[in-house]
Amino acid sequence: MKEDLEPIEDISLRPDMTVEELSRQYLASGGFTAKKLGVAVEIMREMLSDDDATIFLSFPACIIATGARGVIRDLVRKKMVDVVITTCGMVDHDLARVWRKYYHGDFLLDDAELHKKGINRLGNILVPNESYGIILEERLQPILEEIYSEGKNGLSVRELVYEVGRRIDDEKSILHWATKNEIPIFIP
Repeated sequence: MKEDLEPIEDISLRPDMTVEELSRQYLASGGFTAKKLGVAVEIMREMLSDDDATIFLSFPACIIATGARGVIRDLVRKKMVDVVITTCGMVDHDLARVWRKYYHGDFLLDDAELHKKGINRLGNILVPNESYGIILEERLQPILEEIYSEGKNGLSVRELVYEVGRRIDDEKSILHWATKNEIPIFIP
């Protein structure tokens, strides 16, 4: 079944991008909240015009399962935000998507049938079993062991996310860019 599915694509912004190109990227991004982007652009414009503003970016983890992840990544990569506050699933989805693909689905798909095929549904996003839990365990265990072997234990969540981000050498990752640009990620 996965051969017939279209993978979720990150939105990638460019200064010379046309509305048509952005629209096509929205279509490939899947997810739930792309239409609210216009409001966000206006708010962002106001914040960026204030040189004294400290810009906090807060969002739920679910959008990182969609192509909107690319917008969040680009905001962090371009240092357009100073602080990120999010939920714990952001780390999971960011890393899972570094290592595996998520796919387009539909809200009305039969979860029991998907389960039989080893696929989970997150709204209208399909997440094969091998794209989430298994890969996270396989890839994160060595990273966590390395952090621990360096004597770094008792870390705050922000510090742990930073240490994991230091070890992610993939420019598609939000963690990679947050660490590189020293933008703290807080997960209350």
